Amino acid sequence: MIRAFVFFALLFAVAMGLAWMADLPGFVSIGWEGYVWEQPPIVAALLFGLFLALFLGLVWLVLTILRSPKIAGRFFRRRRRDRGYHALSSGLLALGTGNAKLARKLGLEADKLLTREPAAKLLLAQAAQLSGQHAEARQRFEAMLEDPQTRALGLHGLFIEAESQGEPVAARHYAEEALKAQPGLEWAGRAVLGYQAVANDFEAAIATLERNFTAKLIDKPTYRRHRAVLLTARALELEDREPDLAMSLAKEAHGLAADLVPAAVVGARLATRKGDVRKAAKLIETTWRLSPHPDLAEAYAHARIGDSAKDRLKRVKALAQMRAHTATGALAVARAALEARDFEEAREQLKFALTTEPSRGAFVMMAELEEAEHGDKGRMREWLARAVQAPADMAWMADGMVLTDWRPVSPVTGRIDALEWARPQGPETGNLLLEEALFETLQLDEPRDTDNGAAAVIAAVSAASDPKPRRDETAKPVDVIEAEVVSVAAKATQASPGNSGAAAASAPSEETEASRGVAEDKPASDAAATPGASPEGGPDKGPRPQPPAVVSAATTQAARPASRSPFKTPMDYPPARMPDDPGPEAEAEEDAAKKREPGAAFFG
Repeated sequence: MIRAFVFFALLFAVAMGLAWMADLPGFVSIGWEGYVWEQPPIVAALLFGLFLALFLGLVWLVLTILRSPKIAGRFFRRRRRDRGYHALSSGLLALGTGNAKLARKLGLEADKLLTREPAAKLLLAQAAQLSGQHAEARQRFEAMLEDPQTRALGLHGLFIEAESQGEPVAARHYAEEALKAQPGLEWAGRAVLGYQAVANDFEAAIATLERNFTAKLIDKPTYRRHRAVLLTARALELEDREPDLAMSLAKEAHGLAADLVPAAVVGARLATRKGDVRKAAKLIETTWRLSPHPDLAEAYAHARIGDSAKDRLKRVKALAQMRAHTATGALAVARAALEARDFEEAREQLKFALTTEPSRGAFVMMAELEEAEHGDKGRMREWLARAVQAPADMAWMADGMVLTDWRPVSPVTGRIDALEWARPQGPETGNLLLEEALFETLQLDEPRDTDNGAAAVIAAVSAASDPKPRRDETAKPVDVIEAEVVSVAAKATQASPGNSGAAAASAPSEETEASRGVAEDKPASDAAATPGASPEGGPDKGPRPQPPAVVSAATTQAARPASRSPFKTPMDYPPARMPDDPGPEAEAEEDAAKKREPGAAFFG
């Protein structure tokens, strides 16, 4: 609107001027060598303007002819540049789609047409990377180091090449050089920090973390958490050499991240070493309320050196009450109760843990309780057998790897603060850990020793109940399965030191103490009257079970292919009833146990 107003205003001014000149009186007279040229003012002005326009047009034509070579060169250069950028754009699109051959072809064309274009050199280098020509890619990235404009680009490419080829030393060098060239590079700051932490150079890692935070590469919560993790790792490193410095580092780490378990544990240990029980307890209590952990309970139990087992039990119970109704606290109290020989308390805590959050460690601890309280090897092995099917214990995990101890970085990716306290999902790692705990509990030297005893019977029954034959075998008849189970059971009975241990190993979980004692408390005359019983009884003066009874039980298990468990009732998680809890059917089971044959108590 304003432009239209200005245009009409100028047009009006020109019209007014021409009208004014037309109204002027007189003539414009030009004389030259006796020739006089006279015209009105308006005509003279129009002729003057026409001659001026012709003169300027002629000057432009002459200048254009004189500058024509330069104009032609400019045209061809512009055309060449347009072709080069078109090839570069098409090459980048081909590279994005994974067509390395076409990207390389277009990259060569773009590099030919665009001599000093860094993007064309980058396209060729990345096309070589995509096609697997690492030597050419390194050569092209190294050529970029000579130009200050492309130096950081070349270092980034060489860093990626070094990582892909598994050369961490070279990768760390390129990242450090890139960080020196441009301190604000995010990838370089993170890479240097990760490599320093993986190399246990925690002091340098803390300094790098400070620089990254100053350059605003990370936010404040991430900075506080990572600093706490690195300070904890540094405190663990200096715990034995410089305890005072380690204590200050642990306190700072605990202040930055109160839920970081390793920081509280190492701080509590150092405070205990100094005799500052109150400080150690305060550190553990603060972290326990946020994230209960077995290491916290262990450090809290031994916060005061020289305490008795009962004092440690009281302390752990007080800690568990600060975060009540957790399986971690129940297991910690159960462990302290076992050490204090308070079996009733240990059993109650283990029952709570098994019904709320069952784990293999809880089942193994229940086996320890049976052995310590009653010396019942059979019941102990029953609990251990149930532990095989239980969920794995919680452990430190990072990127799918299960670790025995806490680490500040992931051993797989080098990521800081990657470890989390979680339950492994894969059965392989958990079963291996359980086997080691099983052998340690039973005090066996070799895994093959478990073939002698109730574990062999359990394995035989599980194999017999498998309805799927192997690839090179056919399904076995029932009589063959019965014979195999009878043979294994007879060997297990002869190898066991007493019948009570073997019977408890294979007895169902619902069997009560009264039902197990029926066969053992019979007099010698009844044992001798039983067909197939030893006239003198076994080592424990009880009747020896006979193969026919075992056969019937094994046949019953083999006829139930839906369950692979060697027990009469499969174990549910969480279990609805503890194996040592008789339940409402206890009296009925006792009456039925009295009518059973002596050997039937082994398998129910």
